[in-house]
Amino acid sequence: MDSVMKSIRIFAILIVCVVSSVAFGARQPNIVLLFSDDAGYADFGFNGSHHFKTPRLDQLAASGVKLNQFYMSAAVCGPSRAGLLTGMYQQRFGFEENNVPGYMSHSAATGDDMGLPVEIPTLGNHLQNLGYRTGIFGKWHQGNADRYHPTKRGFDEFVGFRGGARSYFDYDPADPKVAKSDLLEFGFGEYREPGTYMTDFLAEQACAFIERNRARPFFAYVAFNAVHTPMNPDPKDAALFPELEGKRRQMSQMTLSLDRAVGRIVDQLNKLGLADNTLIVFTNDNGGPTDASSASNWPLSGCKATHLEGGIRVPGIVVWPGKLAADAAYDKPLSSLDLLPTFVEAGGGDASAIQGLDGVDMLPYLTGEKAGRPHQTLYWKKENRGTIRDGDWKMMRFPDRPAELYHIENDPSEQHNLATKNPRLVRELYKKLFAWECTLERPLFMMKRLYEEKAAVRFDQYRQQYP
Repeated sequence: MDSVMKSIRIFAILIVCVVSSVAFGARQPNIVLLFSDDAGYADFGFNGSHHFKTPRLDQLAASGVKLNQFYMSAAVCGPSRAGLLTGMYQQRFGFEENNVPGYMSHSAATGDDMGLPVEIPTLGNHLQNLGYRTGIFGKWHQGNADRYHPTKRGFDEFVGFRGGARSYFDYDPADPKVAKSDLLEFGFGEYREPGTYMTDFLAEQACAFIERNRARPFFAYVAFNAVHTPMNPDPKDAALFPELEGKRRQMSQMTLSLDRAVGRIVDQLNKLGLADNTLIVFTNDNGGPTDASSASNWPLSGCKATHLEGGIRVPGIVVWPGKLAADAAYDKPLSSLDLLPTFVEAGGGDASAIQGLDGVDMLPYLTGEKAGRPHQTLYWKKENRGTIRDGDWKMMRFPDRPAELYHIENDPSEQHNLATKNPRLVRELYKKLFAWECTLERPLFMMKRLYEEKAAVRFDQYRQQYP
């Protein structure tokens, strides 16, 4: 009997060891999304810059796959983040305009009520359901009202600001000119300023989150406000880049701070032995603004807020050691809408079970498991401007002039409008774009229309004069 019991105990121990080994080997990957703000397409070494210095991001690009045609679903930051967080074209639920309080009127929502509809689950929600600890550090810009708060939208931790932009230095909370949504918030409702340069502080907070959660799968969404205006470089870099002038010099210094912050987060992963089981993505929220900050989107035409390539095509890097090749590039179009299904699938979930997604899992395409195009067709829309990319053809529709047509593969700088030479194709793409638009919700936030207000005033005056 003793020998039988001993054998049973040994067998039980072996079973436990096997189960533990399998569980350890199959641990879900950590996921880190590094997200810059308003950066220029060409303002990184890995994308060809000879003036801006980004050694850590260049190193990151060399350790994974560089996405040469990575698109955001919008050309401005609020809608593009809504698309990223939901995996859906944000126009499907009316998040078509930038949700900037005081800038819009005649809307279903105004002021702090302009936010991501609460009934739509976010990337954070989906990863929480898979057992992830989720945190966001930096810019939210998905609604200032409490019901839109990140900790109520799928994120366990939040250190950042609810609005769309803020200073890189401390505010005086008593200053009446400073909106509450611009103040730095810890969790829900606890406000205090960082006491250090904002880009460094966000990296510090992300690193602390990684260390606290090193023993479990985590998702860190590091939404830097760098390099969005105001142009506030770190004073310690004041002497750097003397060959540049004005805003270009300031932006180069701010980009270097961003690069150091990214390096600090990567170093933390390596220090804790987590790098080999971490999926890292770096990208930017929209094209760089060439006026406010003198960003460079070369060789692309256009800038932030346009549907030219320079407004919607952004830098992209994906790194996952052992899963993705190093020093590789992927040339077919991918979208920020793909991040949610990619992260869900990587975390062991089933993205096909999520209703309404417009993105695809990128990883089989990046590994070569799947050939062909991840997307035959991509769409953009803002008010009555609309754009469609179908294969390598891109058509842009305007309210005030004829449509334009470009063959992006041959003409990524969009210098040769082929619309007059291909009227039948323009007509087909126009119909396809219109059919997609018929599936969308009315925009929640509409551009302020001063002529409507003036007309209303004149009509009221007329009624008072001639009752």
